[in-house]
Amino acid sequence: MIRNLGLDPKICTDDFHYRLVVITGATSGIGYAAARKYAAHGADILCINRNEKNSIELCETLAREFQAQCSYLIADFSRLSDIHAAAKQLSSLNRNIDVFIHNAGVYFTNKTLTEDHIETVFQTNYLSTFILNYSLREKLKNQESGRILFVNSEAHRFAVSGLNFDDLFWNKRHYSGLKSYGAAKMAQLLSMIKFNEYFQGTGITVNAMHPGNVRTNSGQNNGEVYKFLKKVFIDSTARPVDVSAEALYYLGVSRELEGVSGRFFNLTTEEEPAPPALDRDAAEKLWMISLELGGFNGN
Repeated sequence: MIRNLGLDPKICTDDFHYRLVVITGATSGIGYAAARKYAAHGADILCINRNEKNSIELCETLAREFQAQCSYLIADFSRLSDIHAAAKQLSSLNRNIDVFIHNAGVYFTNKTLTEDHIETVFQTNYLSTFILNYSLREKLKNQESGRILFVNSEAHRFAVSGLNFDDLFWNKRHYSGLKSYGAAKMAQLLSMIKFNEYFQGTGITVNAMHPGNVRTNSGQNNGEVYKFLKKVFIDSTARPVDVSAEALYYLGVSRELEGVSGRFFNLTTEEEPAPPALDRDAAEKLWMISLELGGFNGN
């Protein structure tokens, strides 16, 4: 893992004209850079964001600079009702979703709960991706082609012993921002095992990517001390978000990734994730818990 941190992503120069790319959290950071990258190559963009004003500005920018078709859905992933509403709207699309980039996420140094009584980082960073993919599983399967990409993280390795199923929401343990973030990313990788099995042989692939140490606005809600430390110790050595966008474009479009699924990439270099992320029994257990939390009643 360490030796791959400084590598540049592979580059894909193929165009993607008139193909639909769905991106969550596209008004800033990695999502914004990815939207620009795909739009520059002719893709149509459908973004799912919390802020309507910023979504309108994004679509206007993509139309003006790249003549791209851009639309948006408004959803706050800290609300299960919003996630399900977005899933319903995506399911009703009368066209294929060619690439679905799950990018939206949050980082909190202090524990918070959503109005659904679920730990916020777990719901926003993981459960939202599960609900969207699960809700779209039949639509995607019937497409016969498409790629799902998780913007994941090497931080999944902070969940050293895997998920604590007896305390997913940190009611019994001391809350740690790094550990809660790592647990959510671990959960995402475990769900990839099950989704990869479901889509096997359908033409739909699902992969995860560590976006590199790039400069984003993540964690700006955590107060002045955190923002100062992030600026000094993280952002000072961070790379531009365009690096992540190049990797997401390669993973979403390159012919070299045709049929490649269930893999974890550091940008575009394949890596072995931490052993707990490969635990199929844990993946099965998380799947059942996620169905219940997501309101699917075991279906």
